[in-house]
Amino acid sequence: MSGCKAFCLLALLSLVASSDSLRILGLFPHPAISHFKFFHPIMRGLAEAGHSVDVISPFEDKDPPQGYKDHLLPPSNLTDTISLEDFERPFHFLFHYIEFFILHNMGKEDCNTTLHSKALTEILKNPPGYYDVILLEQFNIDCAISVAHVLQAPVIGMSSCALMPWHYERFGAPLIPSYISALFQGQSQEMSFAGRLGNWITVHSLNLLYKMFTVPAGNALIRQRFGPGLPSTEDLVKNTSLMLVNQHFSLSGPKPLPPNVIEVGGVHLSPPKPLPSDLQKILDNAPKGVILISWGSQLKASSLSAARRDGIVRAIGRLEQEVIWKYENDTLTNKPPNLHIRKWLPQRDILAHPNLKLFMSHGGLMGTTEAVSSAVPIVGVPIYGDQSLNIAALVQRGMALQLELKKLDENTVYEALTKALDPSFKARAKEVASAYNNRIQGPLETAIWWVEHVAETKGAPLIQPSAVHLPRAVYYSLDVYLVVALTLLLPVITLLGLIRMCKRREPKGDRKLKRK
Repeated sequence: MSGCKAFCLLALLSLVASSDSLRILGLFPHPAISHFKFFHPIMRGLAEAGHSVDVISPFEDKDPPQGYKDHLLPPSNLTDTISLEDFERPFHFLFHYIEFFILHNMGKEDCNTTLHSKALTEILKNPPGYYDVILLEQFNIDCAISVAHVLQAPVIGMSSCALMPWHYERFGAPLIPSYISALFQGQSQEMSFAGRLGNWITVHSLNLLYKMFTVPAGNALIRQRFGPGLPSTEDLVKNTSLMLVNQHFSLSGPKPLPPNVIEVGGVHLSPPKPLPSDLQKILDNAPKGVILISWGSQLKASSLSAARRDGIVRAIGRLEQEVIWKYENDTLTNKPPNLHIRKWLPQRDILAHPNLKLFMSHGGLMGTTEAVSSAVPIVGVPIYGDQSLNIAALVQRGMALQLELKKLDENTVYEALTKALDPSFKARAKEVASAYNNRIQGPLETAIWWVEHVAETKGAPLIQPSAVHLPRAVYYSLDVYLVVALTLLLPVITLLGLIRMCKRREPKGDRKLKRK
């Protein structure tokens, strides 16, 4: 009898646990691993919290936790490596518009691939309402939102970088070009007049281009897949319940964000692991400290032009510090004794070592946040995308310096590295790290709490500002300004009219006397 009671109790506990478990879908078509490194920890964390998680992406989890299931997209044409020499050529002053159309075309290709993939076909076998919440990337096209519409589930958007100009309107968040830089502009919150003018033009023109080109392209693709009656993506995205964004005010500056935009920068940060013995020895035994150089996973240092590479090598040879460089070739000409090259490096673990003094980087957001969390000053050499924005924000905070790729030579590199080794940069880096690391709740726990909240409240409708559904003229009070302007002009117009009438009625004799 007691065994029967125990079995019933276990069954009841299992039923309670399963009733608390959510069905969650993650949809991440963009084939950039740097983006997925932000999404992946959140999806794993949800599975580890006991939820059932399906993930559509090009990236397989080699050791998935219980409840995590991959639905793989076909391999992408996106190259794994980008040559730095490609960025030696002079860029047109309209380069950020070129970047926009590159992303536009990539978005169309990724959207078309995903909508007609076996992975999505399998997911769509589930009935509407099957998923409690859907998490998806909102980046360069919004066609993935159509899947949430078909499956009738609340939506949480995710951005692995700063918000794009077209994101603000859908969340009712104010976009203020006077101090919030467009991602493509790459400026800090302290802009000159020319910078503010350029930023204003960029923000509004990119928003217009997105509505003119990307929205119709996305609409055509989703209606081809699901039928002509589907609403526009421009309307569907307004139903996004929440946005999880890979930012933090200490890194990129405070912004007036509504409660449906949550900054969870740092979700990918895990406790540092023990270093390989050779790297541990270098870091432990460097009396003047160590400098780390890395251009990330896509940009290859070995693709630098000979002039840039040799200039960096000569600058390193003049330093007292040991230097570890992620360099993809086995050999490096004229390598000085204080330079150590490796094809791959455990970047997070090296940055966390107390003897790491400085990080020379391209400014990718993942590596930048790893340096910020470890209070490591940065010398940034941004190349494209959000890299200039990330570095500019840290330059404003006094923990970074910025160099241009086309100006890299022995003197500029040596001067930047020696200047950034000044204790003032470390002091500022510690201040930023303190604000970045000391939070009420860890970023991963925050993300999981909000996902569960959106699911449990059927979309968290109370956190969506009414501004999301206002016409732009009403949102910006253009109708109010018009009425105020007319009200102020009316007395002036009336007075001018009266003066003209008085002049017309004036006797001719009086006019002749005035002329005399």
